[in-house]
Amino acid sequence: MRAWLVIVPVLLVTLVGIPLQWLSVALKLPTRRSLPVLYHRIVLALVGVRVRVVGAPSPARPLLIVSNHVSWLDIPVLGSRLPLCFVAKSEVAGWPGIGLLAKLQRTVFVDRSARSATARVAGEMAERMGGGDPVVLFAEGTSSDGNRVLPFRSALIGAARQGMGAEGAGATIQPLAIAYVGQGGVSLGRARRPRLAWYGDMDLAPHLMEVLRRGAVDVELHFGEPLPAGDRKAATLRAESAARVMLAGALTGRSA
Repeated sequence: MRAWLVIVPVLLVTLVGIPLQWLSVALKLPTRRSLPVLYHRIVLALVGVRVRVVGAPSPARPLLIVSNHVSWLDIPVLGSRLPLCFVAKSEVAGWPGIGLLAKLQRTVFVDRSARSATARVAGEMAERMGGGDPVVLFAEGTSSDGNRVLPFRSALIGAARQGMGAEGAGATIQPLAIAYVGQGGVSLGRARRPRLAWYGDMDLAPHLMEVLRRGAVDVELHFGEPLPAGDRKAATLRAESAARVMLAGALTGRSA
């Protein structure tokens, strides 16, 4: 029952928001950035997700936020904090409902099976960043069980080098760690945390219903110190190391 009490108002808000955001994107209105933030905040409030932010998004532009990836919840959690764009696998564009929402968020879609697509995606990322939008890249290329950070992939991080500022400086890279730390007021341990994670070959619908049924999720966003773009492989390793340290601190309660 609780799940449906969440789904119905979320659907109503979505049906109202879709035409407003479509017009905002089509006409390039300032609301194309602010409406998604409001939408995600409403969704989190209805689901019962509380977000704690440690550190802050860098004010530098162009900005590439490089993060670990745990769940579909990562999207509204991050989207509720500031206007931004995501990079997602091309399959997401075809998902019923979710694909449309991703397009209205101005998501950059990447075909991971086509090496030739990297240049196009890099160009789109640079265009978004050059226009002032931070871009979020889930650099693991997949999602994890929430207890660890998988190795970051360097190919798309090279796009930061194309996000040139007015003075010709490369884009700033900021590492981020997403940590799911509690549910129902109880701390999540290593064994229970994967219940919130959506990874492997899990079906989306059952996982979504289970999260909505339980609600009361506590998540932390840990923003690290910004890094210069520099060499893409070196930047990738530094971002991965920072995210791993921040996640470990969040999950053990030793972070700031």
